Amino acid sequence: MSEPSATPTFTRVVLFTDTDGRARFREDAVPLTEGTPQSRLSALMPSGGLQLRESPVGFRSQFHVSTVPQWVFILSGSMEIGLQDGSSRVFAPGEHFYSADLLPAGASFDASVHGHWSRQVGDVPLRTLFVRG
Repeated sequence: MSEPSATPTFTRVVLFTDTDGRARFREDAVPLTEGTPQSRLSALMPSGGLQLRESPVGFRSQFHVSTVPQWVFILSGSMEIGLQDGSSRVFAPGEHFYSADLLPAGASFDASVHGHWSRQVGDVPLRTLFVRG
C-alpha cells in the first residue's frame, strides 16, 4: 500500500503582534483540502469587504498598527514593511501578507513599541488590494 500524499498548503505570511507587543512576521500553512487535484482550494474564509489603494512614489507612513486583520495583496509597485527591531521585508507584485498586528488589549499606542511602518519602493506607484478578514 502506498503512502498517502501530503495535503498541499498555501503559505500565508502573517504580520502579527507578539506577546511583548511588538510586530513580527511568521509564516503559516493554510491547508488546501477542497477542490480537485488540478485545482486545490482552501476552505472558504469570511471577509468584511475590500479596498483598493494607490500610494505615490515616495510614500512612507509613520509607525502604526492595523485597525482590523486584513489580507494585503500587492498589485503593482513594491511595498516595504519595517518593524521596531529594524528589520524590514519587501513585497513585490503578486505577493501578499496578512496584517494582524493589532494593538494589544488595554494598551495605549506607543510608536516606540507597537506597530510597523510601510513605504512605496522604486519608481512605480504602489497599488494594493486590502481584504478584511
